[in-house]
Amino acid sequence: MLSVAGIVVLIDHFSKHWFLKHFQLGESRRVTSFLYLTLVQNTGTAFGLFQNDNKTLLMLSYGILALVIYGARGFFERGGRWAFWGISFIIGGAIGNIVDRHLYGHVIDFLDFRVWPVFNVADSAITVGAVCTAVGLLMHKQADS
Repeated sequence: MLSVAGIVVLIDHFSKHWFLKHFQLGESRRVTSFLYLTLVQNTGTAFGLFQNDNKTLLMLSYGILALVIYGARGFFERGGRWAFWGISFIIGGAIGNIVDRHLYGHVIDFLDFRVWPVFNVADSAITVGAVCTAVGLLMHKQADS
C-alpha cells in the first residue's frame, strides 16, 4: 500500500516541479479542445474553499490522513482489492498535497478542463481512490446480500 502511495507522491511531485520550471504563474496552454494546462496556486481546498488558511488546512489534512490510515485495514477487509488501490491512491494524493503546503504554503494545480476548477495529480488520485474504495465496499455489500 505504501509503495503505491509513494509512487503517486513521486508522480505528483515531479509533475508539479516540471510545471513550476516550464510555466509562469497563470500561464495557460491549450492541449486539446477541452484540456488546457494552466499553472495556478491554490491556497484553499477543493473548489477554492477555505482560502489562505494553510496552517488549519495542514492540521485538517494530517487528521484526515491519520483517520484514513487507521481505518485502512477495515476497508481492506470489506472492500478487497478495490479498497486496497483506493486507499493507496487517497494516501498518496493526500501526502502529495501536504508536501506542497509545506514547501510552498499552497497547492500547485495545472490540469484545466475549463468547466471544473484547476487540479493536479494528487487531487486526481484522491478522487479515483475514493471511487475505487466505494466500488469495493459496494461490491462487498452486494456479495453479502
